[in-house]
Amino acid sequence: MTDKNKIYLECFDLQPGRIIAGKYEVLEKLGSGWEGEVYKILERDMGIIRAAKVFYPQRNTNDKTAKLYGKKLHKLRHCPIIIQYHNREKIKFKGIQITVLISEYVEGEKLSDFLNRQRGKRLSAFQAIHLLYALTTGMEHIHSAREYHGDLHTDNIIINRYGLGFDLKVIDFYHWGASKRENIQYDILEMIRIFYDVLGGAKHYPNQPKNVKHICCGLKKGLILKKFPTAIRLREHLETMEW
Repeated sequence: MTDKNKIYLECFDLQPGRIIAGKYEVLEKLGSGWEGEVYKILERDMGIIRAAKVFYPQRNTNDKTAKLYGKKLHKLRHCPIIIQYHNREKIKFKGIQITVLISEYVEGEKLSDFLNRQRGKRLSAFQAIHLLYALTTGMEHIHSAREYHGDLHTDNIIINRYGLGFDLKVIDFYHWGASKRENIQYDILEMIRIFYDVLGGAKHYPNQPKNVKHICCGLKKGLILKKFPTAIRLREHLETMEW
């Protein structure tokens, strides 16, 4: 469907077995979002599993979105919480040229799915503190590079491993423009919100220990940002807090 010079596609629905860019085999669809769809793929010659983000053309005018996305991932390549970008490909879909970004494929599960498997669909205070610490240290690297995520929630966090701590990856950055102080602070607020939610939310908050409430501040934004204006401050607090 077209509107003046724009091309609109509602979905790709690439089926398993389909070959894209002449060298990748689609294995399964991993998800979709505002910008496009993500697939698990096999780089056939190398036998390596990767991920492919396929952009809707109406969200990627003149390839602007894909270029910004790829450049930012490359800039943040040393941040351990970031999925590593590999390269850009072009494919034809129904006669339309489509951009595909190839990145590493990370084993794991979404935080939302992980929570659904837990007793009561929530974490203990001990587990939640370790989850928040892993998320905070990861986001500290992003903020130190003067970037931000902008859309942190339990569907955008992948748990790769967990034990004494959590090995996390974040996906689906929402904004890719110049980083502003309020954008970084929004990430901090969202990290605290995730912490609050994985503990069970409002239902279980009254019974949480004081050190947990000291972090959550009843989700009052002003209080949170006064205590933790940066990810560094939050990380330092978690490293020195008393139980």
